[in-house]
Amino acid sequence: MALRVCGRFFRDSAVLSRRLAVSARQESASWFLTAGNAACSRGGGNGFIFTPACFITSEAFLSRLMKGKAAEADGNIYRLPASVPPDSGEQLSLLMKHPDQPENSKVLKVAIIGAPNAGKSTLSNQLLGRKVFAVSKKVHTTRSRALGVLTEEDTQIILLDTPGLTTPSKVKRHQLEKSLLVDPWNTVKEADLMVVMVDVADKWMCSRLDFEVLKCLAQHPNIPAVLVLNKVDLMKAKDRLLDITAQLTCGVVNGRKMRIRPVIKPPWAEKRSERASEDEENAEPEDGSEPTSAQSKEQLKTLRNQQGWPHFKDVFMLSSVDREDVDTLKSYFMVAAKPGSWQYHSEVLTDQSPEEVCTNIIREKLLEYLPQEVPYSMTQSIELWQDGEDGELDISVKLYTKKETHMRMVIGTAGQMVARIAQEASDDLSRVYLREVRLKLSVKLKK
Repeated sequence: MALRVCGRFFRDSAVLSRRLAVSARQESASWFLTAGNAACSRGGGNGFIFTPACFITSEAFLSRLMKGKAAEADGNIYRLPASVPPDSGEQLSLLMKHPDQPENSKVLKVAIIGAPNAGKSTLSNQLLGRKVFAVSKKVHTTRSRALGVLTEEDTQIILLDTPGLTTPSKVKRHQLEKSLLVDPWNTVKEADLMVVMVDVADKWMCSRLDFEVLKCLAQHPNIPAVLVLNKVDLMKAKDRLLDITAQLTCGVVNGRKMRIRPVIKPPWAEKRSERASEDEENAEPEDGSEPTSAQSKEQLKTLRNQQGWPHFKDVFMLSSVDREDVDTLKSYFMVAAKPGSWQYHSEVLTDQSPEEVCTNIIREKLLEYLPQEVPYSMTQSIELWQDGEDGELDISVKLYTKKETHMRMVIGTAGQMVARIAQEASDDLSRVYLREVRLKLSVKLKK
């Protein structure tokens, strides 16, 4: 049995040894805790800087992963990520263009799922190298399935970014689109690999997997899944990640059983656990939900009593806003890709139209700067989309609000709020379209 440590999650190996003990029924079982660098460094006055770590259970896979990262480090060639053409006709032609795949091409479809606001779109943007998916601190920022394409050398990774898994009752209560309910389930069917994201900075939610996530995993047991613990940069006690890993994996990863010495839990954690169990026991089953139809009441009852999923292949701990962290996961995808035909030309970045990218980025800014209920009730209409005299892109979008008070909030004092939203959206769109964007926003009361 071997335990290989390369990372900076722990101050020294003695701390790690005291916290983690690995057991397996077979003598050949091995655990590997890996990361991009092996040194530990102090960061200013705040203690230590932590970089990503991951549990990799296959020594052969780990060897291939490290070889890939070494080759990447040796080669100083940096390929700029693809962009989105600002012309919808050009984007459509690009999507229909025959893939320019090389010999021995490889492909991997990755479905990124999780509870709302777990950081799925942030991770997708970081992997792609450009911001094509809307991101905000509010839930349900992603309203429908979107696709991103990452192509490097002979490998194409297709990222299937999904809305946060929710329930029919919440969709009805908050008058949300049906796509929020259906798209995540339909997307998983296409995937070769599932990535389950969990926000470990949310102390109320990180101790157990979301029930909708568990249902999705149980319905597709033959699709490999990896667990990604996100937002580790916001955690003060990094050694808690081991306890969270044990809870969310039921102490088993890729058939290997792990044993972690428990820590004394604070009172709020015990109360939260009891409350969660009571709520789930008393919860009524969701009716009219097509995705859950394949599971019996007995299976659902069993899932309600589960904290985690014992069939994850590997576990990653990272911050999706950190490029170095995400590169570790990207390397994993590249190694996991299987021989197969590409689905898209290497210049394709997303299947979204340029107009969809634009309205999503605007909605992101609305969610970021306006009170909770306001952005969810707003609609948009593109009034102008044309090239300027100097090669810039002129866009005019009208925002519709349901209440006059909402309209005043969007406009802001002396028009400062709407101007700020327009400027920030323009900057983001310029980086996606690779040209200057002049965005004009106007606000109107919808009668």
